[in-house]
Amino acid sequence: MGIKKRVTARVVNLFSHSEKPLENTHLYQGDSGLFGPNSISWEVLGDVSSFVGGIRALLFQAAHPEVAAGVADHSRYREDPLGRLSRTAYYVTSMTYGAIPETDFAIEMVRKAHMGVSGVSERGLTYSATSPEYSAWVHNTLTDSFLTAFQTFRRSLSEKEADRFVQEQIKIGERMGAAPLPKTAEDLRLWVVNHPSIDESKAMEEAIAFLKKPPLSRIELAGYRILQQAAAATIDPKIQKILGLDHSPVSLNAGKSLIQGLRWALKFSPAWKAALIRSGAEFDPNLFRDE
Repeated sequence: MGIKKRVTARVVNLFSHSEKPLENTHLYQGDSGLFGPNSISWEVLGDVSSFVGGIRALLFQAAHPEVAAGVADHSRYREDPLGRLSRTAYYVTSMTYGAIPETDFAIEMVRKAHMGVSGVSERGLTYSATSPEYSAWVHNTLTDSFLTAFQTFRRSLSEKEADRFVQEQIKIGERMGAAPLPKTAEDLRLWVVNHPSIDESKAMEEAIAFLKKPPLSRIELAGYRILQQAAAATIDPKIQKILGLDHSPVSLNAGKSLIQGLRWALKFSPAWKAALIRSGAEFDPNLFRDE
């Protein structure tokens, strides 16, 4: 087996611990989903820089004590990390590239998972996964992180393109009942970095410790650590300090080199390809991997 196939097999396996997204998307011919072939979202989420974006979002989300408490109290991420990773990837992929019935199903799946996820955080504040405020923290940090990762590790977007990505992603946030939802990339960045709820907590420390060294094989962990440190390097210094993150001066360059190698091996997302086929759009099939 060649190096491309070995790398692809290892990466795909990490995301293969739940239902496969878009398995029946061919049944919805002509349905462009929430965004469509000319969207910025399809380009941003179809690139492997989204791996860094996902890690960055998880790091950022831990800085909110009530959100971190909800994950600590109700998630099985310690016992089933790859299952949680795969379910998150299923949601993101379905919402980005799915036909409307597939996005509806993904939203309902998340809503059911969030039912009963409530409690009291370490600092004595109540939380609920169905709260618009907490949904906004998760959604907005995810949007900001995917955008930051793409611009850092793929290409710079114009202000208009960046704002369009944020406005496209608002469609997902609205379906999740999240509020507030900033409408420009700069407003989103400021909302995230200056959020008044950001603080240290035991749940945060546990989450960050796990995210620094998840239970992966030696080879997988080596690659993951490069991506994790690259993600940390893109976070605002004051948030890095709260999260207790560190990274070397070469973290960004190391991340860029690895992402470039992964892009060579993995090409663009097959979900993007499936959505293009379903939408009837023209594209170059050589740019995409098959599975």
